[in-house]
This record gives sequence, structure tokens and C-alpha cells, in this order.
Amino acid sequence: MNINGKNIVLRAIELEDLPLLNIWANNPEIQYWIGGWHFPTSMEDQKKWFQGLSANSLNQRFVIETKELGMIGTANLVDIDWKNRNAHHGMLLGDKEIRGKGFAVDTVMAIMKYAFEELGLNRLDGSMIEYNEASLKMYTEKCGWKREGVRRNWYFRKNRYWDSIIVGITKEDYFDLISKNNYWE
Repeated sequence: MNINGKNIVLRAIELEDLPLLNIWANNPEIQYWIGGWHFPTSMEDQKKWFQGLSANSLNQRFVIETKELGMIGTANLVDIDWKNRNAHHGMLLGDKEIRGKGFAVDTVMAIMKYAFEELGLNRLDGSMIEYNEASLKMYTEKCGWKREGVRRNWYFRKNRYWDSIIVGITKEDYFDLISKNNYWE
């Protein structure tokens, strides 16, 4: 099952996606903007990672694709807690040229629709490095997420520590947002 936004489609990661995913995994500029820690990744390691993916119910990873541009990034719902009905969401857009064109907003809206309307989750969480102001603004000002906290000195980049900004949205927040701006109409 693909997940449709207005201008993007979220689909399963396929073997033929690995070369571009490997390029992104080894691009220091991309890695500077996202959380976690990344080491140089060989194509063999990329294949092992891919073989470890499954359609399990706790972690779902998607390619972000457009008709015109093809694969432009990845998005996920991970650490899904079915008892408490929550999950963590993250996203990566590959090339600088596609940023600021609405694809990220469309991706987050599609993820929320899937999480809240299909999976029946009640909340989503995310986090970002404090200097990633564009992402923080996109999530909080355009997609209805709330800034909920700070983990001080969480990320180490370019020889210093940076805070992790915690954001979240509830199902109720999502339905308020889409009813106010008629997003899916």
C-alpha cells in the first residue's frame, strides 16, 4: 500500500533505491542536518541494512517520491508503541534544490494522515538539532506540531554540542489542523 500526499507518494524501499540511499548516507552535508550518528557506509552495508528491513509492525520506513523528480527522500514511523498508540517520526530530503518547495510539508501531512487515520495512533514525536531552524519552523508553524522540550547538549557536530529540540503532535491537534485549513480537500 502506498501512502499518498498531494504531491508526493510514500512507498516501500526497494533494492533499486539503494545506490541513491548510499549516496545520501555518505553525504556529510545531509548528515549534518539529521539526528543520529552516521559512519561511512559501503554498498554492502547498505544491502545488509536493506535486508534487515521488513514490514514489521514496530518500524516502517518509506521512500518519498514525486512523479516529476522520482525519489527525493525518506520518511519513517519507528518505535511504534501499539499499547500507548504513539511513534517517532523522522524525515530526510536528499537534495538541497528540492527543499522549500512544499514536499516536506506534504510528507509530514501524509505521515500524520496515515498514522492517525489508518493506524489509529494517538501521538507522534520527533526531534531535531537546534540549528535546523527550517525543520523546526516547518513542523511547528506549518504542520501543527508543538515544541515540547529540549535535551541539552544531545548532538555533537563540528566539535561542539547542540541541543535536541523535542516536538510532538496528537491526533486531536492533527484533526484541528486539517479542519481549520481544509488540507485534504
